[in-house]
Amino acid sequence: MSGHSKWATIKHKKGAADAKRGKLFAKLIKQVEVAARTGGGDADTNPTLRTMFQKARDNSVPLDTIKNAVKRGTGELEGVNYETVTYEGYAPGGVALLIECLTDNRNRTSGDIRSTLSKNGGSLAEPGAVAWQFERKGVILVPSTFAEDDVMLAALDAGAEDIVDGGEMWQVTSQPADLNTVRDALDEAGVAVESADLVMLPSSTVEMTEVGDVKKLLNLIELLDDLDDVQDVHGNMDASDEVMEAATAD
Repeated sequence: MSGHSKWATIKHKKGAADAKRGKLFAKLIKQVEVAARTGGGDADTNPTLRTMFQKARDNSVPLDTIKNAVKRGTGELEGVNYETVTYEGYAPGGVALLIECLTDNRNRTSGDIRSTLSKNGGSLAEPGAVAWQFERKGVILVPSTFAEDDVMLAALDAGAEDIVDGGEMWQVTSQPADLNTVRDALDEAGVAVESADLVMLPSSTVEMTEVGDVKKLLNLIELLDDLDDVQDVHGNMDASDEVMEAATAD
């Protein structure tokens, strides 16, 4: 079927290799807490909380830790009041970046992001310069060992919009509100879900063909991801499987 950027697959592959479990847990717990504060602590009536709760479980965050994060979000336990801030920027090669953060100190966060971008060939953009190129979607990754027909049958019947071959993964996209329904349908069909998340997908992509340029970009993404306040980084880079394999090789 027609394709979007393979960014979600690329980020998943890179993250699987480089994830620092402690930092990852902290980010996921913060996402659960904010989802509960924004929409309430009942996952049945708060689809964002359900998505973040499941995302944390998929990454082996202990159940008690997740439940305590929900309680902090609803005020049952004391917690920090985080706000959502999105920064826009450019990476080497003209790749557009959306950097989603949860922070209790905007000055600290903006300074960290500006410094990281400028030291690694990127730059901070004016608000609105990049965001128009992206649309929020539900994105589910399924190992390509599952037949495309099986994935399509279960996903499309449940409301999925598209299925893209991302190399090692099928990338299933949906409207944000349909993410959990599509995931449930895949689970019921016996199709294993590798990950499910809300992602900003680009309307157009920048094709990168030089391994060295992709390495620089991935290094910048890793440095941004390593910042405590950064929750996710979305970009409009695309690259062939061969280029990605060479760029991510040890």
